[in-house]
Amino acid sequence: MDGAMALRVLLCVYLVSLLTLQAMSAPGLARGRSKGSEKRQAVDTTVDGVFIRSLKVNCKVTSRFAHYVITSQVINTADEAREVAFDVEIPKTAFISDFAITADGKAFIGDIKDKVTAWKQYRKAAISGENAGLVRASGRNMEQFTIHINIGPQSKATFRLTYEEVLKRRLTQYDIVIKVKPKQLVRHFEIDVDIFEPQGISKLDAQATFLTKELAAQTIKKSFSGKKGHVLFRPTVGQQQSCPTCSTSLLNGDFKVTYDVNRDKLCDLLVANNYFAHFFAPKNLTNMSKNIVFVIDISGSMEGQKMKQTKEALLKILGDMRPQDYFDLVLFGSQVQSWRGSLVQASEANLQAARDFVKHFSVEGATNLNGGLLRGIEILNAVQGNGPEVSNQASILIMLTDGEPTEGVTDRPQILKNVREAIRDKFPLYNLGFGHNLDFNFLEVMSKENNGWAKRIYEDHDATQQLQNFYDQVASPLLVDVELQYPRDTISALTQHRHKQYYDGSEIMVAGRIADQKLSSFKAEVQARGEGQEFKTTCLVDEEEMKKLLQERGHMLENHVERLWAYLTIQELLAKRMMVEGEEKNKLSSEILKMSLDYQFVTPLTSMTMRGMKDQEGLEPIIDKAEEDSQPLEMLGPRRMFVLSAAQPSPTRSSPNFQELPNRVTGVDTDPHFIIHVPQKEDALCFNINEEPGVILSLVQDPDTGFSVNGQLIGDKARSPGQHEATYFGRLGIANPATGFQLEVTPQNITLNAGEGGPVFSWRDQAVLRQDGIVVTINKKRSLVVSMDDRATFEVVLHRVWRGSTVQRDFLGFYVLDSHRMPARTHGLLGQFFHPLDFEVSDIHPGSDPTRSDATMMVKNRRLTVTRGLQKDYSKDPRHGAEVSCWFVHDNGAGLIDGAHTDYIVPDIF
Repeated sequence: MDGAMALRVLLCVYLVSLLTLQAMSAPGLARGRSKGSEKRQAVDTTVDGVFIRSLKVNCKVTSRFAHYVITSQVINTADEAREVAFDVEIPKTAFISDFAITADGKAFIGDIKDKVTAWKQYRKAAISGENAGLVRASGRNMEQFTIHINIGPQSKATFRLTYEEVLKRRLTQYDIVIKVKPKQLVRHFEIDVDIFEPQGISKLDAQATFLTKELAAQTIKKSFSGKKGHVLFRPTVGQQQSCPTCSTSLLNGDFKVTYDVNRDKLCDLLVANNYFAHFFAPKNLTNMSKNIVFVIDISGSMEGQKMKQTKEALLKILGDMRPQDYFDLVLFGSQVQSWRGSLVQASEANLQAARDFVKHFSVEGATNLNGGLLRGIEILNAVQGNGPEVSNQASILIMLTDGEPTEGVTDRPQILKNVREAIRDKFPLYNLGFGHNLDFNFLEVMSKENNGWAKRIYEDHDATQQLQNFYDQVASPLLVDVELQYPRDTISALTQHRHKQYYDGSEIMVAGRIADQKLSSFKAEVQARGEGQEFKTTCLVDEEEMKKLLQERGHMLENHVERLWAYLTIQELLAKRMMVEGEEKNKLSSEILKMSLDYQFVTPLTSMTMRGMKDQEGLEPIIDKAEEDSQPLEMLGPRRMFVLSAAQPSPTRSSPNFQELPNRVTGVDTDPHFIIHVPQKEDALCFNINEEPGVILSLVQDPDTGFSVNGQLIGDKARSPGQHEATYFGRLGIANPATGFQLEVTPQNITLNAGEGGPVFSWRDQAVLRQDGIVVTINKKRSLVVSMDDRATFEVVLHRVWRGSTVQRDFLGFYVLDSHRMPARTHGLLGQFFHPLDFEVSDIHPGSDPTRSDATMMVKNRRLTVTRGLQKDYSKDPRHGAEVSCWFVHDNGAGLIDGAHTDYIVPDIF
């Protein structure tokens, strides 16, 4: 692709389920309209000479395995090149398996390779300053894929994206969700869903949130009979219009197909080409009684809407409890409290008392997550001595939190170990993470280690319903200790076949490979425990039925059973990989990578490059797969800035110029304490600056280039009369006037070039930004690193305080990690110490505080009285910090710093 086809690449993983294709003229979406219009249409469907001729979504489902192909053709009727964007959202759980572009008569095909190779190409693109970008943004269930290209005048481009996923049964149905948002009228729009289920389809429905009932009846055609189901949505341009005379589209929302299959058999086995899929979802079983404990975070950060919605959900859940169920509630803030301390029956009197308790408890303190979980586990473990009517019930533990452990045991590996050893595989743990200010991976690992799963609850108006929907999935256990067994000598490469519990409305799915010539002896046996009895059944392969199915579906069935097995295997290996380290993690990574390449899936360990599509530097665009916890970011303007892969380690910290300096730190933190490392002495000096909130201090000033770092002080929320007001850095400005670079950092946001309307990032983001020789690395919820070519590296550390604090506010620390190339004239409260400093200490003796020594120090030809003390360095551990021994210089660093501390007060952050 030459200069006329200059590539814009933007890969995202975005916040809502959406399928979008938009026509654009660089640099943004065109607002104008072409002069001509197609005669066959009553309205003009072009945007700046570009129109979407067709957009088609084809979905073929074969026995729960869905294969999607999205094809779009865009035509540029203008007499000059136009930029167009292919923009779709796909399910988070799906894997892209193919992508192709045909433009100006040339074809460009996706090529899946290991991520290391792709990353090297991408890193080269970022360093060379080309406008190639890789950005992730994730929503509740979907992730977004976008690619921009220029197409020539009077030309067309065709995009084709293929992705695959296994449909999971939830609440008695399978869901196929396609969100539609083309942003303009489309000449030929079509969604075609073809379903083939060997068990037979029992129900099928389709609906679109953006259509009235009348229009849905006109445009959605659906039918099913026996094994086959079909849904077709093909609106005309007139039916797409938001009003009879409008040129805007009403296609904006969910298109959802739901279906289920017949459950006449206790289990169904599907075998093709030496691979099998086993589906287990028996009906007509009796609901088991359950023992359930809710462990609820009531720390200060839950105050307000989150606590209100949590209470609303708990009240609704209590209303759904069955009389034979047993339950208790555990609350944890700084302290842990339980409602009853043991399981009680869900009688009407107990439920009313629990509702009263829920209505009246309030937030308090920090987050003793470990203590809350262990109390809940203790209550469930105690049922073993309560008689068979309780001990034989299905036990479930559900925890909800919006933060990270800050009280009691806070070390995550220790918490994981404590929980694992306390539960001992006896019941599942489900973790609900409320909002984004938490370590969701930690919650996910904990759940997976204990037979459950984790779910994020989004801080939206429907959070109460999200909580209720989760509970509905686990509210009705039918079987516990479910094991699906197969003859050992007949199978290999088996997916997970042991499940702690099976719930009404769900399905257990197992896949594997059958050894050659072993089909005749292949069978499945299921053992479990149900309400008051053991459950056993045997499943055999109906070879005659399988022959009929293969004739009916052909190669598609053979291919899909094997790919279903590969998909499930990769997903399970990725889950295991989260829970291990070292050699075991490396081994799993190799296994995942091999399978991803064998089956051509874009997974977290592979990337897709566009073969044949290159920019002027010969670089190929990259299509990548996001992690669950990635956050929304933006693609920035030409030449100036790049957002690199959030899944990669920070290039700043791995570069040879980055210096790891354990306990050798120059920086400023907390109230604000300055720590100056003096390498010649292998020692450190410290001083405080006491000034009023709002004052801006010069930290680093390079008079040669104008580069500066300034920090503005903030105070506590409240101050007791007569007490010194602690101050902290609440705002930092980093500027390089020579290039126009400005970075404003607060505990809430990171803003680039605010005066020019630049982008705003949050501390929930993780990315690497580059502009004019400066690289900014955002390490999600922890720190930010600024690297200036080879001259210097600085770090900003984020300090979050618990939300219930009436005193402290979130604040920042600032550290100098490397300054060896800064000029000799650099100044500022920190900058002046970038150069060699000498001092001598003598007459060390007990001070007024008997725990600390005083001494006489000669520094800069001045004699000072100093005190030996400890300060905290948070550059490696933002939460706990590491203690640094230093000589403390009193009176705002008088005698140590050049001039008086007031000389460093500046009028503006930049």
